[in-house]
Amino acid sequence: MDLNTCLTRLPLKADNVNSRGVVHGGVLMSALDFTLSAAARSNAPLELSAVTIELTAHFLNEGKSDLQIEGRCIRRGKSITFCEGEVRDGEGRVVTTARGVFKLLDIQRG
Repeated sequence: MDLNTCLTRLPLKADNVNSRGVVHGGVLMSALDFTLSAAARSNAPLELSAVTIELTAHFLNEGKSDLQIEGRCIRRGKSITFCEGEVRDGEGRVVTTARGVFKLLDIQRG
């Protein structure tokens, strides 16, 4: 894993599933937003915060197990970053893919 990558684990819990017993799409979007924004500020995590400008996702399979989310910063400008990521299930199958654009803010300057 390089400095432009963030990994997050999302356990399968009753609070995270919809009425069909699979991980809710909103939960996946929140986990992706968290993970991709962490990758966006991975070059200076204690100095930067990230504000989501855009986040899109494609839901490919149902999440029926603990999930792993990987986010990667693919382009970092002075204040705007572009990230991509995916959610995989316990068998390595892609559940969701995502792309996000984030504005970086200096924590000390606001």
